[in-house]
Amino acid sequence: MIGNLSDRYGRRPVLLISLFVVGLNYFIMGIADSLIALFIGRMISGAASSTTSTCNAYIADITPIEKRAQNFGLIGAGFGMGFVIGPVIGGLLGDFGPRVPFFAAGIVSFLNMAFGFFVLKESLPLENRRKLELKRANPIGALLQLRAFPLVIGIVIVMFIYNLGHHVLPSIWSFHAIEKFAWTPREIGYSLGFIGILMVLVQGFLIRWIIPKTGLRWAGIIGMSFTMVAFIGYSFAYQSWMMYAAMLPGALGALTGPAMQGIASSQVGSDQQGELQGGLSSMMSLTSIISPLLMAQTFGFFTSEAAPIYFPGASFLFAAVLTLIAALIFAKITTDIKH
Repeated sequence: MIGNLSDRYGRRPVLLISLFVVGLNYFIMGIADSLIALFIGRMISGAASSTTSTCNAYIADITPIEKRAQNFGLIGAGFGMGFVIGPVIGGLLGDFGPRVPFFAAGIVSFLNMAFGFFVLKESLPLENRRKLELKRANPIGALLQLRAFPLVIGIVIVMFIYNLGHHVLPSIWSFHAIEKFAWTPREIGYSLGFIGILMVLVQGFLIRWIIPKTGLRWAGIIGMSFTMVAFIGYSFAYQSWMMYAAMLPGALGALTGPAMQGIASSQVGSDQQGELQGGLSSMMSLTSIISPLLMAQTFGFFTSEAAPIYFPGASFLFAAVLTLIAALIFAKITTDIKH
């Protein structure tokens, strides 16, 4: 829905309104006095936080096709910086009470909206906008519209399988670390901070050097290959330092997303960028629902007495297999990609 709204009314108003609603949500969570109120806040946030698709569409509007993937990576770098800094700030503010971090996050969202109001220019010209059609403003409708672009549908399938595996990280990282290495919450926090720093380095800097040299197709293949190496490393690691060692190729796996988005974005016109990015985001959200069920159940089974062998890393190995399948499909459908 947000992707289609941005194709109709422009990127700027959608981003600003979304930031306002997200800020409002944090205040609702800060004053929530029941679980129901907390869930209402999360529902509001979920609906308004679909702005990554609009950010990607904004980048597609203002960036030449050959440079889009590198700039898509900047969003990942920004996420990585937040991934490092946010928990630290939240932890410090939490000493003043569990509600304080929510109010602080709300204030930051409102300040972000005010900043955008004064500095963010509209990227989508009036002549490139299209009317809003409700039948297209949903994941299925968006994908049906994209049937005219066979390569895009192929990329959607690849991204679905790839992210189905990649969501193993938020699904069981903490469980696996506690089960196998007896990490404390502090040690888990250190590992997440290290991952965030690597994300910033790869997506903010390294990606801008690698993709022009390899092209989008090979960047995607290389990224998925490194992701497989990382998952296999996590699966069989038996000392903590091995987990950190496997994070290095895992970070290079961050080439994959921008490469696939760059290919997909190059296939559609400027009046469908919001719809495309919204469709991709919806698909990734779907994997974030399915994958935790698969990965947590796999982890639970292979650490239980019912398992034929005790293997806490089984979920990571499962993710490596899914990544291999995604890589093979990606290599097949992008044979004709020259850039």
